[in-house]
Amino acid sequence: MVIRTKVDRTVLTYEHYLELPNDGRRYEIIEGELYVAPAPSIPHQYVSMSLSAHLFTHAQRRSLGRVLTAPCDVVLDQPSVVQPDILYIRRERLGIVVTPSNVKGAPDLVVEIISPSSTKTDQETKRDLYAKFGVPHYWVVEPMARWVRAYELGADGLYELVAEAHRDELFSAPPFTDLVIPLGEIWDDLIYQTDGPA
Repeated sequence: MVIRTKVDRTVLTYEHYLELPNDGRRYEIIEGELYVAPAPSIPHQYVSMSLSAHLFTHAQRRSLGRVLTAPCDVVLDQPSVVQPDILYIRRERLGIVVTPSNVKGAPDLVVEIISPSSTKTDQETKRDLYAKFGVPHYWVVEPMARWVRAYELGADGLYELVAEAHRDELFSAPPFTDLVIPLGEIWDDLIYQTDGPA
């Protein structure tokens, strides 16, 4: 379960974030509030690795930029530090990777993989945060229902749905319009025959 806490109305910052324990939980600060989630489940990690492998190979072969995966701190501003499941930065913008420890600024693509405990956070809270800081492309992946939705930031500062695919369909979306991903390679039927959450 994702736990959202406020500490005596204190606005938490990146400095507070650096003091958090390295205990296997996933910590993020969104608009000064602390969000805590358990480590991702095995199905979640499998989908993340499979999808990131497609993106990494595509970007690497074409020298497009860098694909990174969680845990990777993205410092949007001092009171907003997140760990997207997957992120992509175009080669021309690699200057936002100014230290080995984090990314400072908005990636060109953020991918969030939904867990039952993170549905509202991923589809509302973090979506609004990414839009606020100008992340141009936002993908949401739902492993249990087996769909992927791609959003693009519009001129009004809101995300617009630009692509969607389900189950074994082919998926292609900006910023990788020349990449076609067979979703059947992303989901692994065997891995869902467990009793644990995704």
